[in-house]
Amino acid sequence: MNSVEQLQAAEQALFQIFSGIDAQVKQNLKRVLQAFRHHRIGVHHFASVSGYGHDDLGRQTLDQVFAQVMQAEAAAVRVQFVSGTHAIACALFGVLRPGDEMLAVAGSPYDTLEEVIGLRGQSQGSLSEFGIRYRQLDLTSEGTVDWSALGEAVKDSTRLVLIQRSCGYSWRPSLSITDIEKIVHLVKQQNPNTICFVDNCYGEFIEEREPTSVGADLMAGSLIKNPGGTIVTAGGYVAGRADLVEAAACRLTAPGIGSYGGATFDQNRLLFQGLFLAPQMVGEAMKGNHLTAYVFNQLGYPVNPQPMAPRRDVIQAIQLGSPKKLIDFCRAIQQHSPVGSYLEPIPAEMHGYESQLVMAGGTFIDGSTSEFSADGPLREPYVVFCQGGTHWTHVAIALETAIQAVGPADSVNRF
Repeated sequence: MNSVEQLQAAEQALFQIFSGIDAQVKQNLKRVLQAFRHHRIGVHHFASVSGYGHDDLGRQTLDQVFAQVMQAEAAAVRVQFVSGTHAIACALFGVLRPGDEMLAVAGSPYDTLEEVIGLRGQSQGSLSEFGIRYRQLDLTSEGTVDWSALGEAVKDSTRLVLIQRSCGYSWRPSLSITDIEKIVHLVKQQNPNTICFVDNCYGEFIEEREPTSVGADLMAGSLIKNPGGTIVTAGGYVAGRADLVEAAACRLTAPGIGSYGGATFDQNRLLFQGLFLAPQMVGEAMKGNHLTAYVFNQLGYPVNPQPMAPRRDVIQAIQLGSPKKLIDFCRAIQQHSPVGSYLEPIPAEMHGYESQLVMAGGTFIDGSTSEFSADGPLREPYVVFCQGGTHWTHVAIALETAIQAVGPADSVNRF
């Protein structure tokens, strides 16, 4: 079969899964609409203020809406967060103090958190430079959380447990809400005072519950990923216990200002509208992930997650096995991007990452991974990570060329 026929066969095989995703989108959209209705959102909430941002009704109400949607006590949604990593860093620095210990329970953290923690880099004010200790619970040989060791790993001195929901640039399964609920239960059983913090990037609206609904104390993420619905221009959020959200906001602004400052620069309408669009966008991305997994599994490539497996984030990994295939795949995706289709991705250094990256990101919002993109570190086993998608049909069109570019898994394709 040619690439078009392969994709048509995949679409037919995935019909029931697509239908199930639509049903879940409907439930998540109901949750958003209920929050909008409860807080009586009107056009007056789209207005903004300048300067310090005092008495910004839209910002204040959006925080309340977002908290309800995310099933949390409080939230701070801010365009001043540069990225998800920035929001996570503010949460960590807001909660942790010198002498505290942080325990990562899902293996190595995402690349951009390594310098925040102090595993790489120096003299930039990492957690370790402020006397915060770090430990890591490695994954099992199957790439799952080491459940048998988790309880004992939590000590009286463990102030915070870091739970990274998404796989990041690793091959492990991303965590489900049930997994997160189990982690929280085991942690709290060992030390009720330990804060359970979730890096929620790529995970919002994947399921009908969020981490804060199953006991997580605090979570953070990016608005140019899932909850921005592909139209929010910048920002991030923290959500969870009110005191912890405020502590994170004080790191973003300053003690005494916290969540009460920060102008929204006429972005309120986009922030509300992006949240409204988010469940549908996530559903489309999930469909695109299933489609990608199905066709490349048929071509003989290892994929994670498997084609029919439930989604746990908006990332689909394909182990391509050679640097040339990784680059060719990204170039095929770039060719079918709405922005910068004429560009050719090449491996390059990127701030915060250890390895060179090759990235296809022809998106309307710079760096957005809620729009369809693909990237991967130039290191063995040369895995490409496909992310997001405004609509699955765009993914299907791009995959037609990507399939032709890399060929079946047994084909020779080297530098």
